[in-house]
Amino acid sequence: MRAFDATTLTTPLTAVRNLGILAHVDAGKTTVTERILYATGTTHKRGEVHDGTTVTDFDPQERDRGITIFSAAVSCAWDGHRINLIDTPGHVDFADEVERSLRVLDGAVAVFDAVAGVEPQSESVWRQADRHGVPRIAFVNKLDRAGADLDTAVDSIRRRLHPAPLVVQLPIGTEDAFTGVVDLLRMQALTWADSSDEVREGPVPDALRDEAGRRRRLLEEAVAERHPAALDEFCATSTLSARTLAAALRDLTATGDGVVVLCGSAYRNRGVEPLLDAAVAYLPSPLDVPPVRGTHDGTEQERAADPQAPLAALVFKVSATATGRLTCLRLYSGTIRKGDTVLDAVTGRTERIGRILRVRADRHAELERASAGDIVAVVGLKAARPGTTLCAPAAPLLLEPPSVAEPVVSVAVEARRSTDTDRLASALARLAEEDPSLVVRTDPETGQTVLSGMGELHLEVAVERIRQTSGVEVTVGRPRVAHRETVVRGVSGLVYRHVKQDGGAGQFAHVVLDVAPLEAADGDAGGGTTGFTFRSTVVGGRVPQEFVRAVEAGCRDALAEGPLGGHPVTGLSVTLTDGATHSKDSSETAFRTAGRLALREALRGSTMALLEPVAEVTVTVPADAVGGVLGDLAARRGRVSDSQARGGSVVVGATVPLAELFGYATRLRSRTQGRGTFTTRPAGYAVAPATAGVSER
Repeated sequence: MRAFDATTLTTPLTAVRNLGILAHVDAGKTTVTERILYATGTTHKRGEVHDGTTVTDFDPQERDRGITIFSAAVSCAWDGHRINLIDTPGHVDFADEVERSLRVLDGAVAVFDAVAGVEPQSESVWRQADRHGVPRIAFVNKLDRAGADLDTAVDSIRRRLHPAPLVVQLPIGTEDAFTGVVDLLRMQALTWADSSDEVREGPVPDALRDEAGRRRRLLEEAVAERHPAALDEFCATSTLSARTLAAALRDLTATGDGVVVLCGSAYRNRGVEPLLDAAVAYLPSPLDVPPVRGTHDGTEQERAADPQAPLAALVFKVSATATGRLTCLRLYSGTIRKGDTVLDAVTGRTERIGRILRVRADRHAELERASAGDIVAVVGLKAARPGTTLCAPAAPLLLEPPSVAEPVVSVAVEARRSTDTDRLASALARLAEEDPSLVVRTDPETGQTVLSGMGELHLEVAVERIRQTSGVEVTVGRPRVAHRETVVRGVSGLVYRHVKQDGGAGQFAHVVLDVAPLEAADGDAGGGTTGFTFRSTVVGGRVPQEFVRAVEAGCRDALAEGPLGGHPVTGLSVTLTDGATHSKDSSETAFRTAGRLALREALRGSTMALLEPVAEVTVTVPADAVGGVLGDLAARRGRVSDSQARGGSVVVGATVPLAELFGYATRLRSRTQGRGTFTTRPAGYAVAPATAGVSER
C-alpha cells in the first residue's frame, strides 16, 4: 500500500492531482471512490452504498436513496502524490453540482458500466468536461457482472463520445470468473484473490499470451498514429517501449486526442491500484495546466500556480454544518494562512479566514496553511457563495465563475403553520445560497413563494432538506415547468417613435425594427430554437452607434415578458433597419426605452407560440413489457427515437415533454412490476402543440 500522510504540507505541486469521478447514476462512482480511499489507507474498512456506510455519501438523503446528491471532496495519498478527489452526482437533476466541480478540477476519471457502456448522463458529463477542457481517463467498471463486455463498452465510448479509446488492459476471465487484468504496457498479469486485497503480479497466462500480444500491437499502432515522437520510434524499431508508450499516453490524455481505458470491478476491489497508478501517471498536476485567467479593471491577467504569487482562489461549494459555515475552494495561486484577510472580488468586501481544513467528506483535518494547487475548506467566511473569487486585497482579480443552468421545474412552497413562515424564508435563502441552481421568488399574482430547480428529484431533495435542517413542515404544490415564448412569424418595418416632453430636457427616439424567428434568420428549420440575435443595417449615421447599443439593451429588456403569458421570450432575431434622432432630445435612455417598447409592440403583432422544456428519456424494461411502456410514452406526447435489445431487456429512447414526466417513475414501476428503470437529460425546448397555431394578435 503506497500511501503517505495526506495532510502533509510539503507535497510539491508536481505531486498533486485534483481529480473528479464522473459517470451516469449507478455506474459505480461512489464505490470507486470508496475503494480508492481504502487502497490508499485513508479508510480501514470498505464502505458500501447499499449499507449506507460510504464516506462520501454521508448525507441522510444520499444514504436513504442510494445515490450521490451532493459533490463531496476527499483527500488521500498514493505513491508520493496527494490526490484531492471529488465524487460528483450522476443524476441529471444535479448536473449543476458537476459543473461547479469541473470548474476547479485538473483531471477526471470517467466510470462506465461494462454492461450498459455509455449511458445518457455519462455522455452529458463527458460533454461538460469537454467544455472545461478537463483531461480524462476511463474506467470500465463492473466486469464481474453477467453480460459484461469490455470491447462492447469501449466501442460505445468510440461511437458516442468520439475520442480514440486507448485500451491499456486485457481482462483475465469474464463475469463471475473475472480475477484480474493484463497490463499491456509492462506485459504483466495483475490478479486479486477473493481472500486478499493485495494485488499479485506475475507473467501473462499462457492462454492469453497471443491475445495480449495482439492488443499490445493495436495499442502501439493507435498511439503511433496520433503521437509524432511515438511514430518516429515505431517507424525505426517497429515497436514502442513501455516508457515511450507511457509518455505518449500522458501527452494524448492532456490534449484530448486519446483517452486511456482501464477496467475492473470496484465492488470486488479489483483494478483499483492500477487505476490510481494511471491517474498519477497520465492526468495533469496543477503545474501542467495553463495559468488561470481573470480580469481586473477590464484587463485580462494570468496567475501561475505559484505559492509565492498573489492569492487567487475560487469558491465552488458552500455548506452549513453543525460547526459552522464551510466554504470549499480551489487555490490557483498564492498561499492562505489562518487569520489572513482576503478580498471578495465580487462584492469588494474583505473577510477573515478563521480555520483551514483538509476535507474528507464530513470529516476534516486542520491545517496551518494551504497553497496554490490545493482544494481545501475554510471556516469564517460569511458572504462567499459558489463562484466567488477570493484574492489578495493588494492584487484584486476576478475569476470566471461556473455557469449556472436555468431552472426548469417550479413548485409553490409554504409553511404548514403560519408561525413558521419566517423560518421557512430563512431556510429557503440558505438553500439558494448553497445551491445557485435553486431559485426562490415570490409570484407577483398569487403572492406564493415559488421554488425552482433542475428537476422533480432536485426539488424533492431541497424540500426534504428544509424539513431536516430547520424542522419546518412544508406544504408543496404540484410541480410546474418553466415555459418560454417564441416568434413563429414576425413583423417587418415596425415604426416606433418615443417622444416625451415634461418641461425639462425631452426624450426623442425613432426606430424601425424587423422581427423574425431565429431559425429563419440562421437558415435553420424547425421550432424550439432558443437564443436572441440583434443587428443593425442602418446606414448614413442616422442612428449613432451608442444609440444602436441602447436599442439592443432595450430589446433585451423586453424579452423578460412575452405577450402570451408573461414568460421569457427566446428564439428571435431583431434587426434595426432605420431610425432618426433629435439634435438635443435624443439620448441613450430615450433609445433604450424606444427599443423596449418597440419590441413589445412588435411581439404583440407577431404570431407567437409557447415553448415547453423537453427531455431525452432512456427507458430500460423487460421485453414482455415493451408494448405497455411504448403506449404510455405515446400518451405522454413522447416521440420514440430508438429501441435496442440488450441482454433480455429493451432500451427505448424517446423525447418527452418535461411536464409529462412528473410521476412517471411510479407509473413505470407499476407497468413493469418494479423491473423498469429510466433516466432523463434536458433536451432544450419544443413548441407546445396547443399553441403552435396561435393566430396573429
